[in-house]
Amino acid sequence: MQDTSSSDGLVAFAEGVWRAQAPVRFLGLQLTSTMVVLRLPDRSLLVFSPLALTPQRRAAVDARGTVAHLYAPNLFHHLWIGDWAAAFPAAHVHAPPGLTKKHPGLRVDRWHGPGSDPAPELTASGGIEELPVDGFRLRETALFHHPTRTLVVADLLQNIGRPTHGWTTTYARLMGFYDRTALSRFIRWTAFNDRKAARRSVDALLDRAGERLIVGHGEPLVTGGHDALAGAYAWLRK
Repeated sequence: MQDTSSSDGLVAFAEGVWRAQAPVRFLGLQLTSTMVVLRLPDRSLLVFSPLALTPQRRAAVDARGTVAHLYAPNLFHHLWIGDWAAAFPAAHVHAPPGLTKKHPGLRVDRWHGPGSDPAPELTASGGIEELPVDGFRLRETALFHHPTRTLVVADLLQNIGRPTHGWTTTYARLMGFYDRTALSRFIRWTAFNDRKAARRSVDALLDRAGERLIVGHGEPLVTGGHDALAGAYAWLRK
């Protein structure tokens, strides 16, 4: 995935939750990728799926607090985390097992995913809950921000609306996520290697999910997050 970022601003989504978007190209598709900044109860920050580290973006994050955690949510949303780890040496880097094979030299302070112990510095005082997705080859872990009841995912859902780029429109129609919040059929067909385990994980996500949902590609949902997630994974829960 190639980052072609052009905007560096953080947009407030909820109290203590900000997001930024940047254009990306992947397999000829023209999409956007989302970075999320979450404030913990101790006022420190977690940066989820970092975008390119520009001076403007760093200044925007620094203005919100101290970066204490950097989070690569799966095996694909990691392109710029090494730059952030170098810029914030005191921050803890959380990543899925296997990421260093794709990202040699990346400093990882903790592995997340099924079977891993929760990070007490994240979960303390009802801050952030990690929700790993088992049976999913992308090795994704979603985050639930308890203070605002916001669920944050990377590739578990897309919400790209109606793109104007021809190939992106064609692909989104073929893969079932044109003008709807949905899971790409390609990911559905290829990325789940244990449906029973994945169903248990999705059920846990649905137990937490409320109205607010932030996705890795496309626009967030201020309302309807639970229903969108349930609808996208109805095939898995039959």
